[in-house]
Amino acid sequence: MKSIRKYMNLPGSLFLVTLIFAMSMTPVSASAAALRADIVQCDPNPAEIGQYVNVWIKIENIGNTRAEDVSVELIPSYPFSLDTGDDTVRNIGILSTDRHASLEYNLHVDENARPGTRSIKVRYQDDEGTAWNEETLNIWVGSGSDTFDSKGTIQLEQITIEPEVLMPGDTGTVTFTLKNTATQYSISLGGEEYDTNARIRSATLEGTDDITVKSDPYHDTGILGPGDNVELTYNIEVDDTARDGTKHLEFIVVGSSYTYNYKWDVPVKVDSAGIKVIPTKPLTIDNGVATIQFDIVNTNPNTLTSVSIRPQAEGIEFSPVEYFIGSMEPDELFTAEFDAQVVSDNISNQQELALIAQYRNGINQHETFLNDLSLTIVTEKPNSGTGLASISILLIIFVISSLVMYRHKKHQQ
Repeated sequence: MKSIRKYMNLPGSLFLVTLIFAMSMTPVSASAAALRADIVQCDPNPAEIGQYVNVWIKIENIGNTRAEDVSVELIPSYPFSLDTGDDTVRNIGILSTDRHASLEYNLHVDENARPGTRSIKVRYQDDEGTAWNEETLNIWVGSGSDTFDSKGTIQLEQITIEPEVLMPGDTGTVTFTLKNTATQYSISLGGEEYDTNARIRSATLEGTDDITVKSDPYHDTGILGPGDNVELTYNIEVDDTARDGTKHLEFIVVGSSYTYNYKWDVPVKVDSAGIKVIPTKPLTIDNGVATIQFDIVNTNPNTLTSVSIRPQAEGIEFSPVEYFIGSMEPDELFTAEFDAQVVSDNISNQQELALIAQYRNGINQHETFLNDLSLTIVTEKPNSGTGLASISILLIIFVISSLVMYRHKKHQQ
């Protein structure tokens, strides 16, 4: 009876196992493409009561799988509204990993709205038929008292990028120096007197598909008096697959009032060139020992630091084991020499030679492998002709000596 129950329960057991497996797999697939929504810019900021505000919403794929058919729905709530005919649902389509799309909406702020932080809702799905996710995003609504009559003008005085040229996969910093260009503490316009302070309400650095900004925007950094300046620093990261060239970030500053907002283009250079190694002597080892020589060249536009070269070949020892150069300016050349010695009897006539170049670009450690070189091993056999010649000379000397002694004895007789 027990065996009958056992076989009768087998189909049910298989069904349960299959069901559990399917349930465990489905969430993984669905959550692989993870989306995130953010407001990246409002113009004006704060939004004016009774006026329109342009809102840019960024939809970013932060998952590990491509989103096949992204759709986004904006759900405005009081005091915001969309004009009749404006699409609340928009289709983006395919959104690859670590990529984003920006959507612009024109919202009206109700004339009876009260100042403060107000919210809108954004829903999105990564593919048709999948579940919608919802986020609440905040927009600052201001009144007349939230704008200032200060007439100071903000100038972008300096951009410092470190390292100056980034390589794919690098992290770096971008520092902005903002200055209030006013030279006096007040000015008169139209019979009224205004102070010349400058206010920075917010400062945001926007990335690209190849460069991600890792720092949050700055908010309410304070007041700059005439001639004062402030430095704002952001961390950035270059994608491993970024191509060489100049990438353009966007620096957005919201100032004292609606007419004192700024937007600057920020060029960032990406260059994958690094250390180049050139053999300057034949890569040949005669009778087990040789001295090999290489020219080391920095082909990157940056100064590279902690540069070192290390050769490797099976059955061969090198001295020094590693050649440390240190800092190298762009296009600078160093010559490195290594003594090579064969330490193995089981070695071929052509031995693969690998050169490992290590260096730093800013704080970023890099390692380059050059493995398209080979060492020629030459072993010369002793010359047997020399030995025969020596033996022949000895025989001749012996014969001559014998003849001389024979004649000398005969003469005595």
